Amino acid sequence: MESVSILTIISIAFLGSFGHCIGMCGGIVVAYSSTKIDSSWTKAKQSISHVLYSFGRITTYIILGFIFGFVGGVVTFDNMTSGILLLTTGVLMILVGLSLSGKLKFLTSLEHSVSKSAIYQQTFRALIGSNSLTSFYLLGMLNGLLPCGFVYVFAITAASTGSPFWGAFVMLVFGLSTLPAMFSLGFFVGVFKQMALRSLFINIASVLVILFGFYIMYQGYEYIIDPNKSILSCHI
Repeated sequence: MESVSILTIISIAFLGSFGHCIGMCGGIVVAYSSTKIDSSWTKAKQSISHVLYSFGRITTYIILGFIFGFVGGVVTFDNMTSGILLLTTGVLMILVGLSLSGKLKFLTSLEHSVSKSAIYQQTFRALIGSNSLTSFYLLGMLNGLLPCGFVYVFAITAASTGSPFWGAFVMLVFGLSTLPAMFSLGFFVGVFKQMALRSLFINIASVLVILFGFYIMYQGYEYIIDPNKSILSCHI
């Protein structure tokens, strides 16, 4: 993995989280911030609860990255397969970028919520009704399982590494990059409701996602034309 590529993932996830993630998951953050957190708590305890929630999400993302990386390694038999997987990832990234910019409804079509399922609702009610610190972490893990087009694309990127370790690492970087937005939302809900601010982050993120998509497609092309290129040196 190259440092430039890691910085690209961080940039896309960080900027996208202030736009897409706040729009998709902001309701849950607002819900637990107003329901589970007691106003009498110290700022330190409130901060810990928000951090635990975010770490719960990141834990789920790491597990997903490990699984997708493992599956990517199993199904990747040759460079042609690797190249096709990377090309597919690149195309999906471009579609996500266009969706973020409002040109397509790609993300909306991917994000079919499972929140209406009985199991989810029962678990959510139990966790939202508890104010133990552990419940914040578990609620974060639960939220990490919600369908999200943004997560899907990075999960496919994790699969393209062909490695459980690097797949988990990709999702770790993604999760940590979304932490500032989701953590801040718990304290400054009103700030991120300003459409001008959200629109700025979304527009920047959409351009970066599209450029990253073309970069990933180029990597896929290299795999197809270069039989000596190794999946272990996959540039993400």
